[in-house]
Amino acid sequence: MSAVAGVEQSVSGGAPERADPQGDPFLRTRFAVPVRPATFLRRDRLVERLDEAGRTPLTLVEGAAGAGKTLLAADWAAGRDGPVAWLTADTVGEVGGMFWAYLLEALRLCGAGLPEMDPPTDARRVDPATLTRLATALSARDRPVTVVLDEFDRVTAPEVPDQLDFVLHHAGAGLRLVLVTRTEPLLPLHRYRVAGEVTEIRDAELAFTPDEAATLLKLHGLRLPATEADALVERTRGWAAGLRLCALAARESPHPETYLKEFEADRTPMADYLLAEVLKRQTPETQDLLLRTSVLDRFCPDLANALTGRLDAEPILAGLHRANAFVEHLGHTWYRLHPLFGEILRAHLHVRAPGLEPELHRRAAEWLRDSGSLTETLDHGAAAGVWDFTAGVLVDDLAIGQLFTGLRSEELADLFSRMGPEATSPATDLVRAARELARHDVDRGLAHLRHAEESLVAQGPAEDATDLAAAWLSCALLEAVVARQTGSPRKALRAVAAAERLSSRIPADLLEKHPELTAQLVAHLGSALLWAGRFEDARTALSSVADASGGAATELLRADCLGRLALIDCLDGWTGRAERTALAATAAAERCGAPQPAGCGVGRLVLAAVAVDRDDLAAAESLLETVDATESVLRDPVMDAGRALTTARLLLARDRTGEALRAVRSPVPAEVVSPWAEACTALITSDVHLAEGRPEEAAALLRSLPEDHPACAVGAARAQLAAGHPDAALDLLDRAHPEERGGPAVSVRATLVRARAAHQAGDPATAHRLLARALHQARRDGLRRPFHEAGPWIRPFLAAPPLRDLAAGWLRPGTAHPDTAPAADDSAVIVEHLSGRERDVLRRAAEMMSTEEIAADLYVSVNTVKTHLKSAYRKLAVNRRNDAVRRARELRLL
Repeated sequence: MSAVAGVEQSVSGGAPERADPQGDPFLRTRFAVPVRPATFLRRDRLVERLDEAGRTPLTLVEGAAGAGKTLLAADWAAGRDGPVAWLTADTVGEVGGMFWAYLLEALRLCGAGLPEMDPPTDARRVDPATLTRLATALSARDRPVTVVLDEFDRVTAPEVPDQLDFVLHHAGAGLRLVLVTRTEPLLPLHRYRVAGEVTEIRDAELAFTPDEAATLLKLHGLRLPATEADALVERTRGWAAGLRLCALAARESPHPETYLKEFEADRTPMADYLLAEVLKRQTPETQDLLLRTSVLDRFCPDLANALTGRLDAEPILAGLHRANAFVEHLGHTWYRLHPLFGEILRAHLHVRAPGLEPELHRRAAEWLRDSGSLTETLDHGAAAGVWDFTAGVLVDDLAIGQLFTGLRSEELADLFSRMGPEATSPATDLVRAARELARHDVDRGLAHLRHAEESLVAQGPAEDATDLAAAWLSCALLEAVVARQTGSPRKALRAVAAAERLSSRIPADLLEKHPELTAQLVAHLGSALLWAGRFEDARTALSSVADASGGAATELLRADCLGRLALIDCLDGWTGRAERTALAATAAAERCGAPQPAGCGVGRLVLAAVAVDRDDLAAAESLLETVDATESVLRDPVMDAGRALTTARLLLARDRTGEALRAVRSPVPAEVVSPWAEACTALITSDVHLAEGRPEEAAALLRSLPEDHPACAVGAARAQLAAGHPDAALDLLDRAHPEERGGPAVSVRATLVRARAAHQAGDPATAHRLLARALHQARRDGLRRPFHEAGPWIRPFLAAPPLRDLAAGWLRPGTAHPDTAPAADDSAVIVEHLSGRERDVLRRAAEMMSTEEIAADLYVSVNTVKTHLKSAYRKLAVNRRNDAVRRARELRLL
């Protein structure tokens, strides 16, 4: 029989009754180790921590009400070999004599074998000699006695901590003291910590982990998926009583899993527990502070004072934290309530003081405005329904641009969506204008913007109203947004000039606080210039934003500007440079935690266009889908035209000419005609005519394009050659010099036109030389699409050495050894290059790995593996996995 079992037996009966100092029988329940319920979960990690109590004189188990302290200690005590004295201190600790009488009785009952000692006869005090005899007896033991004092926080007799410290110090190795408490005891813990003589288990360790919570729920007959168990632990902070009460309530619900996901804390047994065990134990002033601060996510003493109208928050909050009363300290004088406690207090506030919550939010918003916390100010202002104030804070803080490019753009749009028509001020009109423009409704956005400007003019001219400078600067920013969305560089330049004049009347520290404001203005200008075809001016503006280091506030703008710089390179034919810049754009968006493709939509369009040029059509389609998946607030004519043109090129590469024509003819609303968008539309339309056998129509369509633009000249020359006018084609190329003025995507196509003209003129040597040049130019960037577009005349050239070797491994199957003849069925086929990831997938398929195993090995999804396999099948002209592996081996691609 264990020592604890012996105690429990003696408590239940058989032992002679003994009296406390007041002459009443000892209450035996105070010596009983609490019984663990059937659903109790033994947590070995905590039991192992308590086992360290054998190596330190003092062990402290400190946590909030319901943290599982008592049951943990009881479970541990039940497994001890040596004697364990258990005492639930509760009210016996109110006077020193009574406490020591009960402790001596607990030591007697546990069978520690100590000499008989008379208990104190005075309930108020204990004879120091008794403590000396006890410490001496304990120090003489070969094996220590473990004493567990539960509810030690209820020991209020001021002398008891010092007396315990005396006994513990002089008992030496004969005593191991375990204190189970809600608050830190008044022992000299600093001394024990310095000496390494205390084991401490606190709230953070007592909290259930997700795995422990899931196991606990199983003991109650409930099962939750891992993600939902994580969410439950997050909401309860792993609070033991909360999890158990949730489980018990869920078992009574017809839909337990739904209950655990969606329960309202104020309508559960937890509410009764927390109100009784925590709130009602506090003074009226403390209760009032807790109820009022429940409307806040976090608070400091000054903010709490603003809500209570008193000046006592600092000592109250410090005391609540020390008492583990569900008030968490965040550092730097800031606190927050336990989430469930906060929910319950807010519900209780509705009952105790209906209608007070909006007033509390208003006071919080006003205090936070002065403290500089914009996010919290807006949240509380909206909760209070003071919209003129809330919109004014956003405008005065120069933060209205966050509705477009801030990481909180969606949150802010949702927050101000609750603003009703009764809110009428220039600031509210500006916010309404920004919300409509963020949703790409230019007409409604402009209507609100003009109304705001009229109201501001009524208050004084823009040049004179210094106190309205922030509002006028916000107007300039929104004008720049309109210019971007309508593709008007004239309007953008005018808006930027107005902003520069207004900036001199804005405090310098406020401007420094918002580097994104200037970045937004310049980015909008750069986008409008890009749309108008002023590439060099656009590059200068966009580069100034992309090269700036404004931190997280401008990272999303940097990503967008990098994407547009990549588009300029792509339009000029510099495929490799465009890809590198577009990848930098996506990386910048990922660094700031933006949801994809927000901030990098144009960058992904460029990557899709590069994939089309490389004939990786599956990758291009996948990238276009990510751009289509989300409407970006940075959408404008540049993005709309880029999406339409890239989609059309992809469809054309797949011989879906009708769909390509419809895609390229999709209207792009803009005030200014974009020369490059018009030219690209004409080039793609011309390619459709060529694909459908109408070369004369293709040539006629391109006659109006500017010949000085390299890509236009190449497209026109290609159409002329197809129409049977080789001299006209070569004349166009000679005048435009596209090989010298454009990037590889342009120069390769120009060289292929010249090679075809030589072939038609019966000059195979020149054609051969020009094809070799084109292969050298294309190889570095992997440009395969131009060779597919060239037509079947090119195949015999590429099937024979030495061109075959130049094309081997990236443009067509083959080997670098010129004496190895190609397979007979390969001579007329150009097989598309397998991407690196497609080769990775095929290598694992060759090892007989399943799709699921390949996905796990490559850390990708099963669907991604299937996509790569389908792409490889298409490129290798097979339909099955085994055939793909065999074919890849034949072509020496693996």
